[in-house]
Amino acid sequence: MQSFRTEIENPIVEKDIIELEKKIRLFKEGKVDEERFRSLRLARGVYGQRQEGVQMIRIKLPYGKVTGDQLHRIADVSDEYSTGRLHITTRQDIQIHYVSLDRTPELWADLEKSDVTLREACGNTVRNVTASEAAGIDPDEPFDVSPYAHAVFRFFLRNPVCQEMGRKFKMSFSSSDKDTALSYIHDLGFIPKLKDGVRGFKVLLGGGLGSQPRHADVIYDFIEVEQIVPLIESVLRIFDRHGERARRMKARMKFLIKDIGLESFLQLVDEERKALAYQSYPIETSGFDLDLSKVGLKVPNVNIADVAPYEEWLKTNVIPQKQEGFYAIGVKVKLGDFYTDKARKLADLVKEYAGDEIRLTLRQDILIRHVRKELLPFFYSELQKLGFTELGYNSTLDITACPGTDTCNLGIASSTGIAVELERVLKDEYPEYVNNQDVTIKISGCMNACGQHNMAHIGFQGMSIKANKLVAPALQILLGGGVLGDGKGRFADKVIKVPSKRGPDALRFILDNYKSNAEENEDFLKYYDRQGEKYFYELLKPLSDTTNLTEDDFIDWGHDEEYVKAVGVGECAGVVIDLVATLLFESEEKNNSAEESLAQGRWADSIYHAYTAIVNTAKALLVAEGLNTNSQASIIKQFDEVFVETGKFAIDGSFSGLAYQIKKNEPTQHFAESYLKDSKAFYHKADQFRKHEVES
Repeated sequence: MQSFRTEIENPIVEKDIIELEKKIRLFKEGKVDEERFRSLRLARGVYGQRQEGVQMIRIKLPYGKVTGDQLHRIADVSDEYSTGRLHITTRQDIQIHYVSLDRTPELWADLEKSDVTLREACGNTVRNVTASEAAGIDPDEPFDVSPYAHAVFRFFLRNPVCQEMGRKFKMSFSSSDKDTALSYIHDLGFIPKLKDGVRGFKVLLGGGLGSQPRHADVIYDFIEVEQIVPLIESVLRIFDRHGERARRMKARMKFLIKDIGLESFLQLVDEERKALAYQSYPIETSGFDLDLSKVGLKVPNVNIADVAPYEEWLKTNVIPQKQEGFYAIGVKVKLGDFYTDKARKLADLVKEYAGDEIRLTLRQDILIRHVRKELLPFFYSELQKLGFTELGYNSTLDITACPGTDTCNLGIASSTGIAVELERVLKDEYPEYVNNQDVTIKISGCMNACGQHNMAHIGFQGMSIKANKLVAPALQILLGGGVLGDGKGRFADKVIKVPSKRGPDALRFILDNYKSNAEENEDFLKYYDRQGEKYFYELLKPLSDTTNLTEDDFIDWGHDEEYVKAVGVGECAGVVIDLVATLLFESEEKNNSAEESLAQGRWADSIYHAYTAIVNTAKALLVAEGLNTNSQASIIKQFDEVFVETGKFAIDGSFSGLAYQIKKNEPTQHFAESYLKDSKAFYHKADQFRKHEVES
């Protein structure tokens, strides 16, 4: 694995990849604890699969933007290291599967040649920053949010503030008040606004899905664009310090806000501002506006033999841009899966005849941008050859589904199998939904809601159901969710659980009932509210009967063997098992990182590395005492109570006084040097204390 080390031009990236290769080797030699190694590889986009011995690789693609060259690179990597299948996620990433762990550093190095990263695609980090796929071309947008999403991605990539948080952190940027990036379900969501000609954002905090969905709170109706990065950093610092770390199911931002209250949380955020390197952070927006005068000048002659399908495609899959004379083309990608042969042809097409860019969408599709009107017949012809002209982009027919039991450890029932069947039912029996954008269907294989089932008009969640001594795959049916716009949304009600094989009948019952009983111009949500959850429970109740199951009910969709409920350990960002020696070793590494940052003049980074080393060191000694440590703030408090106040560990003043210097000082060179000195001294004393305890 030597060759790739000299081919990466960016020394920071090269160091990352070499570190991954080194940790893989040490792990194989038994010198790195398995759980700590898991934490490192997850933060490098390397994720365990349901199948043993292979990895899923998540490729981080900020706001879903991919150039032709990048798509070629991803296709090459998938063919070389994986199976040639590319899976688009609901966070605008691409995942590839069945990758050997040993080859992941080499894979990463190949991707970086086209400026594509794996860094922080998984793990307890800032995940991919998502945005409306129409950002920059949306006729309704106040301004293009792409530069701001990009700046946030860049600022927090490898930022020490968000490398080892208690849980993952998700952000989104919507292009307009329609809120197509779903701000209300994000830890931080941004909606663009103009106030007296000044650019800014409406900001929402603390949303989330999962088993306990929470609607985000509006914390600013308007904040100027220069303030979003300082705000995000302050929020991340407080989440890192006070967020739960032991109980994984309670570790997301939404639970912290519930525990301490929104007002108290925002007060902590405000108090943290003094410690920031930037009180204001201007964002460069140049370079995002394409010179369209040079795009699509060559118009090949095309003869479309069958005009009717073409005209239908224009109605359902082609979207006018705000740039006059240009259009975007929506490609409906079934289950988000497409293959490298088609990916390369698509890359060549957009590079030669469009704006050399696609955007992956939150509904697992592809949006081709900057296509001249004169080129639409040509694009239809070329995309038809690739099987990319299926009708129903962003419609009811465009069902969202996570991978479920296909590859995910947490999958309980098949989400992809039932998605295929529901789409068939819609095509064959309900053609009116091919271009209906008022009803969404989303499916998740478990309660974690990667398929966003609990914010859909009609949602399905994979479960299991008992019938005597046997277990059958099941679906919980949820109704009444949806996006309302401008940061408002609603979560679906859990109505009833039915055997999976009755999922299609459940959909038929719901759609038939709506068609028969809805009032004129009454949309689905209004109809659901008028009838109520109890009404739909009674409607679907006959399907929940488990006394009459057949053999087929015990075989899940897409499978031919009897269902077995097999749930592994999730890796969405699981809290790791701490070992004292490993924690102390990591503290030493953090101090080394602080020293490197100090030498490079990055005072704020150095200070945060030193702070993390101080807290990690204290945690090591508390763990050695058999004590639970569930947040950084509680570690600081406990260390004073257990060690300092009892006289067991001598320190000048209090430990909280030592640690919390970080929020009382501006990030100057003098403080960075002083704080690192304190961190090293504390580590040395703690290390000696630990050795004495072990030896005695």
